[in-house]
Formats: sequence, C-alpha cells, structure tokens
Amino acid sequence: MRKLAYLGAALGALAVALAATAGIGAASPQRSAAARLSLVAYSTPREAYGKLIPMFQKTAVGKDVDFSQSYGASGEQTRAVKAGLDADIVALSLAPDMDELVAAGKVDAKWKKQSYKGMVTDSVVVFVVRDGNPKKIKSWNDLLRPGIEIVTPNPFTSGGARWNIMAAYGSWRKQGKTDKQAQANLLKLWKNVVVQDTSARAALNTFNSGKGDVMLAYENEAYFSRMQGLDLQWVIPKTTILIENPIAVTKDTSDKNTANAFLRFLRTPAAQQVFADYGYRPVVKSVENANRKKFPVRPGLFTIDQLGLGGWGAVQKRFFDPNSSIMARFQKIVGGSTG
Repeated sequence: MRKLAYLGAALGALAVALAATAGIGAASPQRSAAARLSLVAYSTPREAYGKLIPMFQKTAVGKDVDFSQSYGASGEQTRAVKAGLDADIVALSLAPDMDELVAAGKVDAKWKKQSYKGMVTDSVVVFVVRDGNPKKIKSWNDLLRPGIEIVTPNPFTSGGARWNIMAAYGSWRKQGKTDKQAQANLLKLWKNVVVQDTSARAALNTFNSGKGDVMLAYENEAYFSRMQGLDLQWVIPKTTILIENPIAVTKDTSDKNTANAFLRFLRTPAAQQVFADYGYRPVVKSVENANRKKFPVRPGLFTIDQLGLGGWGAVQKRFFDPNSSIMARFQKIVGGSTG
C-alpha cells in the first residue's frame, strides 16, 4: 500500500508538472520554432518594406515570422553579402548585382525564371528640379548646358547611378546619336555633376539640403520626398529607361519555403499597391493599370535590352568595370572615385 501511495503521488506530481508546462507553452509559444528571415536590400524601398513586412506577418504563412533588415547602396550590399552578411532574401537595384551573387554562389542562376522575370518593382529615371524649375530643365540635352549643377550617386557603389547613366546614354542613342556622340554627351553631363553620393537615398538628402540644380533619380524617390512633406517637382523626360528591380532567395537561406512565400506575397495585388503608394511602378499589370494616372506612359520608354548592347552583362563590363570602362575613364577625367 505504501508503494502504491508513493506511486500515486509521483504520478500526480508528474501530471501537475505536465499541466504547468502545457500552460506555459500555450501562453508563451516557443519562438525558437518560428522562422527568422534576413532581408538585405538597396536603400530606397526601406519605407515600403516597413509596411509590407507587418502585412505579411498578418497572413497565415507569415505569422510569427521575424525579420532582420539591412539597407544600403546596391553595390555595397552585394559586396557585403558576398563577404558573408547573413541574407535569406536579397532585393537589389539592378540585375548585374544579382548576377554577381550568382557568380559568388549565393543566388541560384535561375532567379530570372521566377515570376515577372525575377523583378518585384519598376520605376523610371526622372529629373528632380527646384521649385518652379527655374533652369527650365526638360530634356537630356538641357543637362549639358554650362553651369547646370547635377546631383547623382556614384556609379561604382549605387545601382541607381548606373540606371541614370544608361538612361542618358540610351536616350541619346534613341534620338539618333551614334555611340561616339552619345559617349561625348555623357562626358559633358558628367562634368556637370557636383556631388556623387554613395546611394540614391543619400543623393536625395544632398539635393534636399540645397545642393544642385537637378537630381537624376528614381521616380519613386521623387514620390518619397513628397510623402516626407517636401514640395519637390520632377520632370519625366520623353525618352527614359525602364528601371527593373530584382529580388531573390539566397541558396543558403535557413527557411526556403517561408522566404519564397514572402516573395510570392510581394507580387500579390495588395502588396504591389503598397509599392505603388510609395512611388514604385507595379510589375503586376492590373495594379499598374489601376495607377495609370500616377504613372504616365512615356513615348520613348525603353529597356536595357532594347539598346542592343548585349544586356546588363555586357553593359556592366563596358560602362562600369572599375578599372577599364567608359565610366572609369570619365571618373579619372573629372576626378571622381571608382569606389
């Protein structure tokens, strides 16, 4: 009887302990079982992701998913990931930066095979000008006038700067200029650049501080400045380039399923509308059409592939190789940095 009593007491104590443990588990879920994703992105979509991540966390698949976030110039972020910065998802300014991570073994070469050719947002290059556009800047040729002070990021750190340069060069080619003539115009433009910040966001801050007559920028950055209460004006030139921003899951992500679920979420109409609210042109056509008044069609809009230069891979080498390229030569002429 004494043994039975002892056994009963022990079982009772065990039941109480199990009940208490169950109660603790119900009140405080084990966070160690939750997914944690690291987003590494270029500088400008920080505010958009600040709204999109909580939206994703309210979905069934995003519940209890934690995020760490890192933002900076696209080229610098690319180098950081190559050097070991933890990343489950990389959102960069342009395809060559993503391809650089492919070459480093960080991203699958098939990233372009995903929806929308691997892109998550679009934009265009615009001219942000002073109130009333006192210098009457409307075209790319206006940027060549003596005394025009231009703000644009450094092309060897910023993806935005590379888009700006190819928008200028490509626009002159589309207007009938030869390659040699377009390069000559590009050098004239570059001699008018007064500040080369490391990123598009840094360039916006510089322009907002009062430096320069015009800033070459993403259209979405112009909208961002307006959202911040700054009454900046901008001109969308008739001929400009379509900016395409890629996103991908890394090969060494700790949770591939959840990371891919986040990418799918970013391409839903609700998420694409958030991007539109922050000035990005949606990749989902139905959302783009719903925002057509905000994002007018330009008659001379072109893509990097339509320039006949062999796509971004060839463009990167010819225009932006830090040691032997068109822009490296121009930087030496004007005294700028190649990073």
